[in-house]
Amino acid sequence: MQVYRDLRIVTARPTREEEALVPHRLYGHVDAAVNFSAGAWVADAAKALADARAEHRLPIFVGGSGLYFKALTRGLSAVPPTPPQIRQAVRARLERDGVEALHAELARRDSVTAGRLKPRDRTRIARALEVIEATSRSLSDWHRDGLPPLLPAGTFTALFLEPDREKLYARIDARFDAMLQAGALDEVKLLAARKLDPLLPAMKAHGVPALIAHLKGEITFEEAATIGRADTRHYAKRQFTWFRHQLREFAWVKPEAAGEWFSAVIPGWSEGPDPESRDSGLARFTRAPE
Repeated sequence: MQVYRDLRIVTARPTREEEALVPHRLYGHVDAAVNFSAGAWVADAAKALADARAEHRLPIFVGGSGLYFKALTRGLSAVPPTPPQIRQAVRARLERDGVEALHAELARRDSVTAGRLKPRDRTRIARALEVIEATSRSLSDWHRDGLPPLLPAGTFTALFLEPDREKLYARIDARFDAMLQAGALDEVKLLAARKLDPLLPAMKAHGVPALIAHLKGEITFEEAATIGRADTRHYAKRQFTWFRHQLREFAWVKPEAAGEWFSAVIPGWSEGPDPESRDSGLARFTRAPE
């Protein structure tokens, strides 16, 4: 979500002061109206990686979404872009007929993908049908014919910071409150004024749907804040599960031991600020080949 320029505050992007310390890439470079994807990010990351190597810099990928790291290190299916008219037609049917009807259709046309999805997962069900309409092939077929990884096994070193869960959840709550004080509601108000498709990824960033519901008068500000904090905590919990099961090559390291880990795997690494000083307790780093 930090790729979207509309959402600096609510996604807790690095501050301008932090960005001035070392070169940052792929933050805030996408408009919220764009249906950005892991595939698009890998393409952007490939250019950023090439630029870093040309400048003889050490590229460090920090996140974030487990799916993006899996695409970076395991490859991705080569699904072509969906034409806008097909996307609009499928989403119009979604609003008219409901998600259950579209899931039933997907079960008939791509039972493998339908079986993996929850029957009320509006975004992924719509996406799977869009792929069928656009390519006459199922999403499960496309997944068999993937693109190679940008960073193959053996060309990087990876770390998953493992903070104490309860401390992490307390920091998430505190950070969400700090974002609200910093103007997150005004940021979301500007986004809502654009009247974008609610299925777009930017419209589902943690806290955004609840704050929009508050702006519409559907819930109180306190209720929106409670939902935003809870959504973020639940996402953090899923991150632990995802990395443990999907990306087992990532070393699990306590934040207080991160400096020692870096010194061991990266020649010339000098330990910097205390990892606990960062807002996000969930950071991953990968080292590219030199």
